Amino acid sequence: MKKLLILLLTIASLPAFPQGFPGGTGAPGNRESALTTLQNAQPKGTSKITGTITDSLSAEPVSYSTVSLVNSETGKTIDGTMANDKGEFALTQIAAGEYTVVISFVGYQDKRITGIRVQKGKDVELGTVQVSVNAHTLEEVKVTGVKALIEEKVDRLVYNAEGDIAAKGGDASDILKKVPMLTVDLDGNVSLRGSSNIRVLINNKPSTIVASSVADALKMIPADLIKTVEVITSPSAKYDAEGTGGIINIITKKSDVQGLTLNVDSGAGLRASNLGLNGNYRNGKFGMTLGGFGRVFYNKSGGTLDQTTFGTTQTRTQQTSSGNDNGLFGRYNLGFDYDISQNQSLSAGIAFGTRNLRRDLDYTTKLFTNNALTSTSLREVDGKDNSNNVDVNLDYIRIFKPRQELYVSTYYSQNNLVNNFDADILTTAGEILSRMQNRNDNTNKEFTVQADFVSPISSNQSFEAGLKGIFRNVNSDYKYLSATGSGSFALDPANPSGFLDYSQNIASGYLSYTYTTANKLTFKLGTRYEYTTIDAQDQIKPITIPSYGNLVPSVNISKSFADNSTLKLAYNKRIQRPGLQQLNPNYNAANPQNISIGNPSLKPEVTDNVELSLSTYAGKNYFNFSVFGRQTHNAVTRITTPSDTLAGAMITTFENIGTQKAAGGNIFGNLYLTPKWTLNGGVDLYYTYMEGQILDATGTARMADNSGFVIGGRLQSQLLLPDNWAVQAFGGFRGKQVQLQGSMGSFYMYSLGIRKEFNNKKGSIGLAAENFLGGMKMNSTVISPLYEQYNRNNIYNQNIKLTFSYKIGKMAFVQKKTRSVKNDDVIGGSAEQ
Repeated sequence: MKKLLILLLTIASLPAFPQGFPGGTGAPGNRESALTTLQNAQPKGTSKITGTITDSLSAEPVSYSTVSLVNSETGKTIDGTMANDKGEFALTQIAAGEYTVVISFVGYQDKRITGIRVQKGKDVELGTVQVSVNAHTLEEVKVTGVKALIEEKVDRLVYNAEGDIAAKGGDASDILKKVPMLTVDLDGNVSLRGSSNIRVLINNKPSTIVASSVADALKMIPADLIKTVEVITSPSAKYDAEGTGGIINIITKKSDVQGLTLNVDSGAGLRASNLGLNGNYRNGKFGMTLGGFGRVFYNKSGGTLDQTTFGTTQTRTQQTSSGNDNGLFGRYNLGFDYDISQNQSLSAGIAFGTRNLRRDLDYTTKLFTNNALTSTSLREVDGKDNSNNVDVNLDYIRIFKPRQELYVSTYYSQNNLVNNFDADILTTAGEILSRMQNRNDNTNKEFTVQADFVSPISSNQSFEAGLKGIFRNVNSDYKYLSATGSGSFALDPANPSGFLDYSQNIASGYLSYTYTTANKLTFKLGTRYEYTTIDAQDQIKPITIPSYGNLVPSVNISKSFADNSTLKLAYNKRIQRPGLQQLNPNYNAANPQNISIGNPSLKPEVTDNVELSLSTYAGKNYFNFSVFGRQTHNAVTRITTPSDTLAGAMITTFENIGTQKAAGGNIFGNLYLTPKWTLNGGVDLYYTYMEGQILDATGTARMADNSGFVIGGRLQSQLLLPDNWAVQAFGGFRGKQVQLQGSMGSFYMYSLGIRKEFNNKKGSIGLAAENFLGGMKMNSTVISPLYEQYNRNNIYNQNIKLTFSYKIGKMAFVQKKTRSVKNDDVIGGSAEQ
């Protein structure tokens, strides 16, 4: 770690030179001398030349292109600059005269714009400048090129999911497990650098399905529809402050072509099968998308539990479980966009999602008192976890002039959830002793209205400002029923029933300022203020939760070097509000030995983050090295204690009683072993420390702590074969994870896929296998003065699947306008709405 820091600091002290100037090769001293001579020789003026560079076929911005200014009379290059990540450039301090602008970038033909006449004090706007791919390069890409799976933008890391072969026919979790810095456990829970407190966006917008459960939301998004996954570890002030670990933005595919197209994606496997249909229509100013996706899955699960509680008598519980999971997931969407005029546009969309999950589990529980068997019980539990979700958005954008834009966004999301279970308690002979039911209906609503304005101050300065209101309501109605002698069910007085009505309103505003120096040192400074009010009511009385305000600053500094290296330093403050699963006071006793209950009085966590990273290219190969640190106050901690009334049972809830610290680093890269063979992967290593309150042997609360190292990694390779065949292999793991009261065990996963494209790449057929050598097992341990618990989960997720996709329709590329209206935090990212 010390050596890496020394390396980063050493690079930060090196001189930097803009790309594309004469003298750009050779010794650094020669470059600096040439640049100084060039700038001194250039006549100074007050005019500027601006424009935006795009690909002539895809209309995507050609980021970081070199722009040179040539004096038409002498033919000499007198100035130059580099386009930003959006393809925008500005040549400043231009004197009156006639010039030629030359645009160049690797793999593209040089673009020369001649006869540019600049009058004194007047600016020249070139508008959109299209550049064409070099014909020789295009031929090579068509035959042998492999698009990089991992790319780095100015403020985010991007995983190009379209190139993932083995994930076809899967869901979003199959994609995310391959993304650097992310970890997806066997239950589908996602963490970023060890933190599960993350903000997940879908096309730059939140959704109540994500607020309810990230793992369930990922199962509703087909892998075939994901274009990219963006990981933002240090969000700027324009992002919502929520998500202490960072932001994950899932961008789905969208067509920007004229005409009508239809994509069919299907797959059948041992554990899951899917079918998706997606159509796009665009004619002039009007565009429409329509899509649907359905997925059924079937899996087995099971595990063992061995726990011992201490006291005047020692009670030991041994429990085994086995069961089956069956589910149906679907998501359907309809979207429109319309160009009102050249500088105004509207977009709207509606998406509907559904989840029907059934889990049948059989428990066998043995209780021992002072090592003597006292009872054996059998329990059959049929659980239902159903939901339906709707997301609606309406967005407007007005472009006043290049880089000066106003965005107005509205968004509504609602998720209706049903979490029920029926339990039969049996004798060892299989006779029913008693029956009980738990009914829990939840509704999660969210409405957002937002306005954002961005404007340049000068060619190298800009500012952004915005206002936003979020209005949330969560309610939960729960009750227990027990069987009566007549076979009907009535309220069970031995178990709690009640409701929660929880409203949360957030008003926020932000300011952000960006400044870039002549030697490519960029400062992005911002601050955001969020004020939160909460009204909560349970079945007895109102719950008093004070309103609170949070000021969350952010600082991002980056330095670009002439050898395509970038050094970044960032700091930000983030908050994490408790979610529905942590707030819900439903007394969940589906497994009476492990009872869980939420806490509606939870307060938000507050985290400080700092990060230092270096990214560089060696030819086409990309490498990234980063170190980070974070500290969380008021951390929401899971607390487990023995039950006072149920022998051998544990009750788990959540409390704001912890402090968490973490420091570590990431190394990952993308290598081209040959033009047809790529290898990418990385290693994550961090040290974590946490402290919080637990109960000692006398039942008195005391402070406890735990710490340790956590390591994880992933490796992926893709090889293009003759006749449009391709093969891909992936493997990943995460080591033992430290928890306050113990640890969660390690796990690993792997996959292998092969694909054949046909009919001019309109269709493809593939075969993929996941974890085919055996099922997954994960162990966890909890140790405290009051009890010890050892748990093993078995997840039999071996899978072999056959996939098929086909594209129908004739299309022609059109120029794509800048109309990225983005709700929830993101303005000017990579996806259009």
